[in-house]
Amino acid sequence: MKTILDVRNIEKIYGKRGNVTHALNGVSFRIDEGEFVGVMGPSGSGKTTLLNCIATIDTVTSGSIFVDGKDTTKLKSDQLQEFRRDELGFIFQDFNLLDTLTAYENISLALSIQGSRHADIDKRIKEVAKLLDIEEHLQKFPYQLSGGQQQRVASARAIITNPSLILADEPTGALDSKSSRMLLEKLQDLNTDTNATIMMVTHDAFSASYAKRILFIKDGKVFNELVRGNKSRKEFFDEIIDVVTLLGGDVSNVL
Repeated sequence: MKTILDVRNIEKIYGKRGNVTHALNGVSFRIDEGEFVGVMGPSGSGKTTLLNCIATIDTVTSGSIFVDGKDTTKLKSDQLQEFRRDELGFIFQDFNLLDTLTAYENISLALSIQGSRHADIDKRIKEVAKLLDIEEHLQKFPYQLSGGQQQRVASARAIITNPSLILADEPTGALDSKSSRMLLEKLQDLNTDTNATIMMVTHDAFSASYAKRILFIKDGKVFNELVRGNKSRKEFFDEIIDVVTLLGGDVSNVL
């Protein structure tokens, strides 16, 4: 099995001598090609810092992060720009769509930057739009779309370049329960049908139950890990709730 993400003993330290905070403290794990992995943890656990370091938005204090064999901690600024463009896809909580562009134009932007031919762009967008069930919304502007539709457009934008790794940051955080379920089912289909590799940071046990594996972060360290295996989503959800309780989370906030 090909390893897409290899995080090796990373640390992220804030502050100076006498007032030091270890946001990440010796975190190591791997994500193989085709996995759908959730990352959970209480507020202040380090999960967002971890995501930002993997996304090259932030830098580690020590350790290494390999994405598809590239050590991102060694890349220079011009290399990082190319790496983000070609290797990573991002799904943000607040969609981050450009208001002056249609859904079609928002999705096509990454391919246009890469210099793809118009015919190739059009073909790829139609394929992705069908997969995410947004074909009839491509000529609409973001303000004409529901939150769930906007997030599916954002998901299409994230996968259009066939990135090595898709990073989802609380993708259902701004959605109602129906839209959340639809998006999670589409992410699950995306993972199953196209073998996309997804890492999703979430505080929500319901969202996490759609993943194949969960990493739990506490105090900047990997606290626990769950693998879904052949369990039903309901059984996996119950296991997640048990670990959330151990982490000191408020179960009422994740149901």
